Amino acid sequence: MIDSAGGPSAETSIASWIAEWQPEDAPLQAARARAAEVGVAAIDPATGAVLRMLAATAGARTAVELGTGAGVSTLWLLRGLAPDGVLTSVDAEGEHQRLARASLAEAGVPTGRARLIQGRALEVLPRLSDSAYDLVFCDAARSENLDYLGAALTLLRPGGMVLFAGALGGGKVAEPSARDAETVAMRELARVVREEARLVPAMIPVGPGLLAATLLG
Repeated sequence: MIDSAGGPSAETSIASWIAEWQPEDAPLQAARARAAEVGVAAIDPATGAVLRMLAATAGARTAVELGTGAGVSTLWLLRGLAPDGVLTSVDAEGEHQRLARASLAEAGVPTGRARLIQGRALEVLPRLSDSAYDLVFCDAARSENLDYLGAALTLLRPGGMVLFAGALGGGKVAEPSARDAETVAMRELARVVREEARLVPAMIPVGPGLLAATLLG
């Protein structure tokens, strides 16, 4: 992003400073490179750090990830889970999960800590156990986010957390003129989460936005 004077905007400078302040290690950098090679949009480092922090704060032991990609968010989440925590990651693309397995192996993640399932999220989610998870992270088809939310409310334990990547659409949700399908879907998701009485929500302005909500007991 460029400001009116032709230089980097304050937002861009802050994002760069954060990335330098909390740099990704070699396994995360390798996973990010794999994602770039196949055109997968991985979460940015600042969002990854927030995911790790939220998972650790929640004391999460069991988590679900929708959208494995090449394993960038997978690694961030695993680093926030309890030492014996298990992450179930779902992606429709077998190639993405192959790359994610390579990322997990390079990071030295024990095979029992990550369960990778190939398939469409809406077909896999009904097969998971109800009220058995501490965290659900959604970074898959934006058009299906409301369905993911409904599934998360079933899968989460009381006190569990649901998270949605790209919630601000890079700022587009705040622009009334932005009416593309993805932006409209994110606005509707934000409204439903805000009005759901069982959830305590927060919109976190990190990266392209992270919508977080905790399920009340």
